Amino acid sequence: MLLVVLGLAFTGCIEDDFTTSSSDLPEFSTDTLAFDTVLTDVGTATRQFVVYNRHKKMLNISSIKIAGNSRGRFYLNVDGVTGEEFHDVEIRGNDSIFVFVEAFIDPSDDNNPILLEDKLEFVTNGVTKQVVITAWGQNVERLYSPLVAEDTHFTADRPYVIFDTLRVAEGATLTLDAGTRLYFHNKAAMVVDGRLLANGTTELPIDLRGDRIDKVVGDIGFDIMSGQWDGVRFTASSYGNEMRHVYMRGTKTGVVADSASTEQRKLLLHNSVLHNSAGSVLTASHVWIEALGCELSDAHNAVASLTGGRYSFVNCTLANYYLFSFINEPILSLYYLLPDHSDGTTPLMTANFDNCIFYGLASGINEGDLTGSAVQLRNCLLQSTGEDDDNFIACVWEGDPKFYVIRDEYVFDYRLKNESDAIGKGNPALCPTEIAADRYGVTRLHPDGTIDIGAYTWVEAVEE
Repeated sequence: MLLVVLGLAFTGCIEDDFTTSSSDLPEFSTDTLAFDTVLTDVGTATRQFVVYNRHKKMLNISSIKIAGNSRGRFYLNVDGVTGEEFHDVEIRGNDSIFVFVEAFIDPSDDNNPILLEDKLEFVTNGVTKQVVITAWGQNVERLYSPLVAEDTHFTADRPYVIFDTLRVAEGATLTLDAGTRLYFHNKAAMVVDGRLLANGTTELPIDLRGDRIDKVVGDIGFDIMSGQWDGVRFTASSYGNEMRHVYMRGTKTGVVADSASTEQRKLLLHNSVLHNSAGSVLTASHVWIEALGCELSDAHNAVASLTGGRYSFVNCTLANYYLFSFINEPILSLYYLLPDHSDGTTPLMTANFDNCIFYGLASGINEGDLTGSAVQLRNCLLQSTGEDDDNFIACVWEGDPKFYVIRDEYVFDYRLKNESDAIGKGNPALCPTEIAADRYGVTRLHPDGTIDIGAYTWVEAVEE
């Protein structure tokens, strides 16, 4: 008798009958399911939301389907079952189910992103409720192992998605117009035997990045991930390259400049960003490179690894708060610069670093004593302890630039806070007129005639 009583009591706690009241309806964890920008012909990452039954009795959702008003296609998975339309979906009292949605957007002739909107309809007890689904579709030009054999322009009309290797043949010039976007697929690269002219502007910078434009998890985008594509390599035959207002990130190897003559300039970097590499963001050997007003940041190895050659870095920020593992090398690694490095066949390095910042989670420079070398650091900010000499001139030692970096929150903003030690400590005479403004368009020279150290002009922040 005790077992019977307990059994009746237990079964009495479960409400297995259905509610048919039109006021008893499901609730949703969101009223709008928004996808990131979707490349046409490529499906999105899966987004999800929860459908709740807040009532004691069971709900029977008689129909779940996409209204079908958009130019895209949406794929559903309801409570573990995949399909296009669902009927008689049951949710027990005070329980819930998951709904997963993927979007696939058909190509069109539009260059600008297109807003697609549809509705996911739920019919319960004769009442229809909806969850809005939105996605931006972006048409792209897909290039498979493209060879630029003659002078060619890439425009800003729509992004280019690069598969395998984009190669610029010797004797050919690839020009990237302001606002051009190159999205590189996994393991893709750009190899330049000829010449690259990337002509970005403050208003229309050039984007070089991986082709994953969705989210890793939550609101965290793939844009923070290194190693998504290989990078850009300038081979021995390549000279006269320019990268102006370029934002390049997420690579395995960054920019690599192969050994060549230092009588011709290999590469000009102007108000550009090389950011987040699984190797170094810049690797160069026995070449001539100028970097003006640039940010070089976040790498597993050295941010810049330079061997021999001829270099000029002016008002640059070299910083390393690499996110994904320990950092292997100092921020700036210099090789083949001291007399005992010489092999007698190649000239030793000549280099100047003027109004530059070296700061982060690694030491600043691999060579602490530059005596006997043709390398000078003038009006630079270093976090290390030291003192000026013939190679370190008017430097700020044990300085702190006070970046707006919050590493744990994935914020890597290398502009200067109000309390920065870099403010007003630069030498205006060392800054060429070509970079009179930083990449945000802020004039470098302050009203009092001073100039800041680093890639970015300090703008006073007003406390909120």
